[in-house]
Order: sequence, then C-alpha cells, then structure tokens
Amino acid sequence: MAGAQATLGSMRIGYLDMFSGVSGDMLLGACLDAGVELDRLEAALEPLALEGVSLTTEVVFRHGINATLCHVDVPDRVEHRSLTEIIERIQNANFHASVTDRARHVFERLGQAEAKVHGTTIDEVHFHEVGALDAIVDIVGVVWCLDSLNIGALHASPFTLGSGWTETSHGRLPVPPPAVMELVQGWQIRDSAVQTELTTPTGAALVTTLASAQGLPPDFVPDHVGYGAGTRELNEQPNLLRLVVGDSREPAQRLAVVECDLDDLEPRLFGPLADRLYAAGAVEVHWVPVQMKKQRPGVTVRLLAPREMVDATTEVLFNETTTLGVRYWDASRHTLARESIEVDTSFGRVSVKRVRRRDGRVELRPEFDACRAIAEARGVAVRDVVAALTAELARLEPGPDMEV
Repeated sequence: MAGAQATLGSMRIGYLDMFSGVSGDMLLGACLDAGVELDRLEAALEPLALEGVSLTTEVVFRHGINATLCHVDVPDRVEHRSLTEIIERIQNANFHASVTDRARHVFERLGQAEAKVHGTTIDEVHFHEVGALDAIVDIVGVVWCLDSLNIGALHASPFTLGSGWTETSHGRLPVPPPAVMELVQGWQIRDSAVQTELTTPTGAALVTTLASAQGLPPDFVPDHVGYGAGTRELNEQPNLLRLVVGDSREPAQRLAVVECDLDDLEPRLFGPLADRLYAAGAVEVHWVPVQMKKQRPGVTVRLLAPREMVDATTEVLFNETTTLGVRYWDASRHTLARESIEVDTSFGRVSVKRVRRRDGRVELRPEFDACRAIAEARGVAVRDVVAALTAELARLEPGPDMEV
C-alpha cells in the first residue's frame, strides 16, 4: 500500500524511533506493519534469484504492543561473499535505479566499516553475517519498501546500542560491536542497561546511509505507524522499532525578488555579472528583454535570493552594472524534492537528477553537463544524447499509474 498523497508544500517523511535499537529484520517488519504488502515485497525480490530463501511474517505482542515479526528463512549453509559479488548480484537484478543505487551504498558503508575494524581494504573484505543471504534480503528489501511507501526523506532518533557481549563469526565481541561503533560515528547515541545487542551492523548501515537527518522533522503530521519486532523477547522493554510515516508540512521558502533595468551595459559583462550574483547568494538569475525610455531596448536583471542576501546582491548590482537604482520585494517558492545520483545507462554511468513529484511518482532527468560531455566524447549532437538518455531513463521509471 502506498503512502498518502502529499499535499502542496509537503513531503512524505519516515521517522524511525529506535527506542530499542534497530536491525534489518526489524526495519522490514516495521515497513510491512506500516502498509507494505508481503506478496509485493516477495515479487520485488525475486530478481535476486536467492535460491531457498523465503519470507514469512507473524503478529507478535511485545509488552502489550501489536507488531510484525518478519522471518527471513535461508538455507542452512555458511555464505561468504565479497562486496563485488554482492553488488553485481543486485545490479544484475535490474531493480529500479534508485533501489540499486541506495542498496549499493548501504553495502559499501558496511564494507568500509568492516575494513577499518579488521585493518584491511574494502576490496579484501569477505562478508560473513553481513554478506549472508538474509542480509541481502534485509538491505534490498528495506530500500525497496521505503520507496514503495513513497518516503521522500528519512529521519531517525538517537541510536540505542545495548551493552554486554555478542557472539560473531570473529568470536566474542563487546556490545556495541566495533563495526556498529564505526557506522554510528557522527550520530547521536543513548545509553542502555539492557545486556544484549540492540543495534546490529546491518541496521546501523541502513539507517546511517538512508536517513538524511536526526530527530523529528519540523511540522511533522503522522498518518501511519508500523512496529517491527526483533526476534528476542526482552524483560526490560519491548524489543520493537517504530516507523512513523506522515507529511512534513514545510512552509514555502521565503525569498526576495531583486531587479534593475539596464540599457547601456556591455553584453560581454552579463556572464561575469551572473557569476558574481550567484556567489553573493542568488538562487536564480534571469535577463528579461524590455523596452525602456525613449524607445530604447533594454534588459531587466532579475534574481531570486534569500532575504538575508538582498544587501549583498544589491551591492553586486551597483558595483558591476550601470544601474542607478535597485528594487526588491518578498516572494515565496515551493520546490520538488530532488537529489543527484548516478545511474548505469547504455552511455555508461551518468549523473542524473532524481525528482519526486507531489503525488509520489519519481522521475529521472539527465544532467545537461553529463550529456554535453558524452556528446563531445562521441562526436554527436548534444540534443541527440539528451533525447536518448531521457527516453532510456523514462523506461527505468514506473508509469503515471504505478506506485513507486
């Protein structure tokens, strides 16, 4: 089930309340409990071709709270895989470009943490717990589920790590394990007297890779809640992860329009003028042809800038142009959520802009500089590269009636 449609000036947000830690299966359970259908998740994971792996769920009660426990059932064999093998398997599954890209980044973070802890390089790391079949399902499954819920941004509470000792393929290690401590650097953590591992490396890698902010988002309005259960029962507290989904009704950006009219500026100076205005804080700069006094053709220099940048941009206009006066007024601006990612295409790995529309649909748009570089390298027209890439990226995206 997809999340509710976002309203004007809002974004679908997921907030992870990690009051009892986080793991891959807890994240999967929370997503399923928040509305993702199990059969859709199973169908989405089929291209991974993980022989003998299956997903089951059960409803459990932890300290009186109803939750979903997700079981990833795998064959009884030891799995040792390199990072390259794992990423190749994910890429060969031909997932949605954003799912492939984010899952790859999660595994790369895990690899970097493991390499640092064990004093080796990421290319030499062979994953044990991390590279097992269930971890591949956890990571790809969670990334896919968050996309399915139309979550445009993920926020997270402080990490609850646990204490004591845990048994791993490397022997007995303190809680939190060294890899977890590497992964949560830069993130707020909180103490726990519970003598067990509450945050796993897989859970820490997922959250620190996918979450863009710590703490509750501003003006958050929740409309769905999902609880994912851990496998262990704890006497001290419910062993659950809470995923809260809703809208962040962010106010429009408060900007100022700053402009002046010119009829005697040497044309070659407009390029440097734009550079100076952007450096002074402008977010948009335009030239608008106008007719001025005495029927002279002229140009209106119009820019958008944060209110606090009005003085700085005005100073540039007085210093870099012939104008004798500048006018400005307040304006508001709404923008679509977007991010820059890289996507594998027939032209190679290309920088694209991933744009999430207000109805939850996602579009991939090629970056023009990347198209120009490809055209120059191949000796073809830039417009042909733009058209070909746009069409190819459109085939990677769901249609207007499909859920993301």
